[in-house]
Amino acid sequence: MSGLKFNLVVIMALMLASVQFHDTVAQTTHVVGDALGWNIPPNGPSAYTTWASGQTFRVGDVLLFNFTTGFHNVAEVAQAAYAPCTTANPISIATTGPARVTLNAPGTHYYICTVGTHCQIGQKLTINVSAASATPAPSPTPAPVIPTPVSPPTATPTPTPASSTTTSPPTSSPAPSSDEASPISPPTFGQSPSGSNAPSPTDTTILPPPSPSSAPSFTTVVPFTFLAIALAFFY
Repeated sequence: MSGLKFNLVVIMALMLASVQFHDTVAQTTHVVGDALGWNIPPNGPSAYTTWASGQTFRVGDVLLFNFTTGFHNVAEVAQAAYAPCTTANPISIATTGPARVTLNAPGTHYYICTVGTHCQIGQKLTINVSAASATPAPSPTPAPVIPTPVSPPTATPTPTPASSTTTSPPTSSPAPSSDEASPISPPTFGQSPSGSNAPSPTDTTILPPPSPSSAPSFTTVVPFTFLAIALAFFY
């Protein structure tokens, strides 16, 4: 929306500028004589002839005659009345200065001052007016291009293969081998040739140490030994 509003503002500004430019071109104001104004020229009618040669007059332009009211006037006359400075029956006349005269038709226009002998002294003007320049048809203004909002690309999710849950069959513990399952048999003692129960030379089983309870305690033997010695001295 902001882009559309900006385009509309630019178009309106260009249209307004073109209208003002057209008005400026179509309504040029020409100050007659420039600094001299509309007065009796010091060098005769050549002053206004020289001024007019440097101007371009078109239909719609305006001539500005600067003069003091009561001292001068400006009258548009026909070609026949211009040379002899005939003041009778002018086409138009303005007696109040400054006077503005709009050029409404192409062709040659003649202006004089009808006061006294001002026209004969050189206060007269001839101009050639051209037809108004054809205003070119406005070119069609292209429609503002509204940018189409582009949505960001959506990432397509990559399908992940379903994980197959396979139930592994229960693994049975391996059956204990015959060596592991059979309990350890107590060591067997082979009978030695002397009749004592000596361990067989082929038996590699290490016998456990004798239990402390089967051996006579040192604390028990020593007191009885001393008691026996004491009794022997007395008897």
